[in-house]
Amino acid sequence: MTDTMRAKRPILAALLTLTLAALAAGGASASAPDSKAGASQKAPEKATATFAAGCFWSMEAIFKQLKGVYSASPGYSGGKVAHPNYEQVCTGTTGHAETLNIVFDPKVITYKDLLEVLFTMRDPTSVNRQGNDEGTEYRSVIFYHNDEQRKEAKEMIAKFNASHVWPGSIVTEVQPFTVFYKAEDYHVDYFRLHPNEGYCRTVIAPEVAEFRTKFKAKLKK
Repeated sequence: MTDTMRAKRPILAALLTLTLAALAAGGASASAPDSKAGASQKAPEKATATFAAGCFWSMEAIFKQLKGVYSASPGYSGGKVAHPNYEQVCTGTTGHAETLNIVFDPKVITYKDLLEVLFTMRDPTSVNRQGNDEGTEYRSVIFYHNDEQRKEAKEMIAKFNASHVWPGSIVTEVQPFTVFYKAEDYHVDYFRLHPNEGYCRTVIAPEVAEFRTKFKAKLKK
């Protein structure tokens, strides 16, 4: 081995050490999670509320306009027949109620906020009836998803009864959620798609106008 090679050995060893250290640091940096990126990509918080209170065309037209509501889907709950269709539910023999399944962000709108809209805009004092719509499929029911929802539903019923917002006592049932069946596609966005239809024009449109006046601060932009 020449003197030149002996002189280079410490230098080459040092360079190799530095190179390996740099590669290790680079690999660690590449594999380490970006906490800021992870925070920005965090899935939004979601909760579900399931209400029955008369015609689901009206219900959908109202609740989908609220800030924090991701979706408001019409369908059927509370019955004894699996996968019912609209014609079956309308006979009153399946036990289902026309229902709205609401997926929302509880950090933007609370469950109690939704209950307030429900008890303000839908008559909770008539048994198996909402306006001129009559039958068990139009009954008023809160299908709670957990004990906290059950508790808040009971509290809101007591609050509205005590304040006499409605002339009669609230008859809304509070039941545990079991299953929700989505309604047929032609029911989705019914009011928006058929604004000039008789029922939409004479029944739903006035309800929506009243809702937008009373809950202006909670509407989506």
